[in-house]
Amino acid sequence: MEVTKREDAVPIPPGLLWVVAVAAIAGVATGLVGGAFRWVLEQADALRASIVQWAHATPWGWIVPVLLTALAAAAAAAIVRLSPRSAGSGIQDVEAVVRGEVSPAPLGVIPGRFVGGALAIGGGLVLGREGPTVHMGAAIGTGTARALGRPTDEVRVAQTALAGAGLAVAFNAPIGGALFVFEEVTHRVSTRLTIATLVGVGLAVAFARIIIGDHPDFTVAAIATTPIHLLPLFAVFGVVVGLLGAAYASLTVGFVVLAQRMRRVPVTVRAAAVGAIVGAALLYDPLAVGGGDVVTQLALGGSAFALPVLLTYIAIRFLAGPLSYAAGTPGGLFAPLLALGALLGLAFHQSTAWLSPDLDADIALTLALVGMATLFAAVVRAPLTGIALIVEMTATTTVVIPMIIAAAMAVLTTTLLRSKPVYDSLREIFVKTEDGDAAPPSRGR
Repeated sequence: MEVTKREDAVPIPPGLLWVVAVAAIAGVATGLVGGAFRWVLEQADALRASIVQWAHATPWGWIVPVLLTALAAAAAAAIVRLSPRSAGSGIQDVEAVVRGEVSPAPLGVIPGRFVGGALAIGGGLVLGREGPTVHMGAAIGTGTARALGRPTDEVRVAQTALAGAGLAVAFNAPIGGALFVFEEVTHRVSTRLTIATLVGVGLAVAFARIIIGDHPDFTVAAIATTPIHLLPLFAVFGVVVGLLGAAYASLTVGFVVLAQRMRRVPVTVRAAAVGAIVGAALLYDPLAVGGGDVVTQLALGGSAFALPVLLTYIAIRFLAGPLSYAAGTPGGLFAPLLALGALLGLAFHQSTAWLSPDLDADIALTLALVGMATLFAAVVRAPLTGIALIVEMTATTTVVIPMIIAAAMAVLTTTLLRSKPVYDSLREIFVKTEDGDAAPPSRGR
């Protein structure tokens, strides 16, 4: 009896089972490495706070935080000289690989990202843990696929899927990590990539929780659903944040370009100078610098910041974030954006609270949460990823509608301004640079 193939049969993607196996192995490794990286940064944050407290109580102690932050930044920059592709966020590197502009990063970026990121972020620079974690996950995915002898297309799938696993571990947000792959990195969805991403993300977060614990990153009190008549307020807020997001992205790219033009100044000296500036701000107020988790939790925990204090934090972080990134050390943009967005939300509430008695404490907290997702959407141009990250990081769903409205208006505003997504600009700089973050494969790096 002759068996004929059904014309409507769904073809199985080539190498599907191998891709799943690679994602599973690399996902476990990414979870353990990313979880360890987060633990190290938590210890560094505690140590940094103790040093600042000691400095305020000791004559001439002020010089210690400034000197230590400068030395940490310089040491991180020195590591980048040994591993050039460890510089910056790493997300632009992952995206360049997806587009075939550079070859996948080698396993050698993992120690560079881990140690350099611990020094730079732990030292107090206004950088995020997610950039190094994303790149370490991508490198682990690449290395695993190559070790198993998989072809080039499967290697690229592995590096892309595990980049999402890295983001998921950085923020304990598996759905956000998966959306990041499709919305920001690839701008497409396929069966093979979807399954690999879900397997990698799920196992990475599961194993990272062995180290970091199984709980949301931020504790937030219950929030009432926003009344419909207040939704226009969030549309206005979205426009304001869109304007600020476009400026933040331009400032970040501008500082990077300026740093590249200062080639005669050794990169370690440039990083040390940035570190000294950030160290001075650290001495002024530890909440003004660093990755931002502490100030974000205070904002979401109902701490009463006076408007002048909020504006001071916003001004310092608005400048220190791009400046820190231009130092060329390992570190990302996401976590500082979330902190700045929360502060913008609180400042917007205090500036508009006189309009209506309905703008109470619940609305203040809602604006802080919405600000986190909206600034992310404005700068990165990945609104769904931003919304998912905040929902997972706070275990809060009652603010989704205001988030959607504000994020949509922010993206509309930045689009009308013709402001490019920040990682598109950084990727173009990365690919064109001959002696910076990395060079095209033809240079052998």
